[in-house]
Amino acid sequence: MTAAPDPAPSAVPSPAVSPSASSSVSPAASSASSVSLAPREPEGRERRVYWAVADSWTIVRRDLTHLVRQPANIAWQLGFPIVSVLLFVYVFGSAMDVGEGVDYKAYAMPGMFAMTMAFGFMNTAMAVVVDRERGVTDRFRSMPMAPSAVVTGRGVSDVVHAALDLVVLAVIALVVGWRSDGGPVATLAGFALLLWLRFALIWIGVLLGLLVPNQEAAGNLFAVAFPFGMVSSVFTPPSAMPDWLGTVAMWNPVSSTANAVRELFGNPLPAGDSWIEQHPVLMAWVWPVIVTAVFLPLAVRRFQRLGR
Repeated sequence: MTAAPDPAPSAVPSPAVSPSASSSVSPAASSASSVSLAPREPEGRERRVYWAVADSWTIVRRDLTHLVRQPANIAWQLGFPIVSVLLFVYVFGSAMDVGEGVDYKAYAMPGMFAMTMAFGFMNTAMAVVVDRERGVTDRFRSMPMAPSAVVTGRGVSDVVHAALDLVVLAVIALVVGWRSDGGPVATLAGFALLLWLRFALIWIGVLLGLLVPNQEAAGNLFAVAFPFGMVSSVFTPPSAMPDWLGTVAMWNPVSSTANAVRELFGNPLPAGDSWIEQHPVLMAWVWPVIVTAVFLPLAVRRFQRLGR
């Protein structure tokens, strides 16, 4: 829902801050106040959609600007998956049995890609918490912007970030000897599925970032994310697990994406007996749709209820 029209024809200036209060405003909040929004006109649904998209793009530009200015954060977030690649390929790879004649690198790398996308929701949650604690979120809520813009803008910028992560991981994978045998189109489709998973899990991260009380609590989300990523087909087939655990792993969205990407990369394993194992590409598209349909509205609603 958009705000009432501004009679001034020029861009809406940032909220005024008195000299006495300006010294207490954090740098992050100051950057939020510099966001300029065009004046609204009281028109129909098409105009409201237009302004929602325009406001979301403003948030995307702001988030990507912060990303470029803090490259150390990118290196830190990539540290765990890169170390995991080196660890499982060179230390544990020779001991892993994923099927006769199957190269473990061909099995593990798609799983590592999927796990990196899955764990990315913790970075989203932490970024949302930081903005909230520094007052940036409140500044955005005080501006005449669409309520969904902050949430959707964060989602789009995180997808761009995830694409950069995938590029770096793919280069590391090529260095350690991984290759895709599925052809250019299938390979690109596999990476698209990975980003599709990341896009869906962003909304869980945004919702958790709006719910947890502080950065310390957000940091503890790793305790939830770790079993979510590990109880899957990322590192070992579900058939090698106990029956009950293997069933959980088969129905894990991360498993569907990992198996689908393996198939698209030309390194599929023999399909299991269950329906979900026989249709990994279909489920890799369906799971993110379900997650997005549930958690995106919840995240927007939670943002609208902040401060109430």
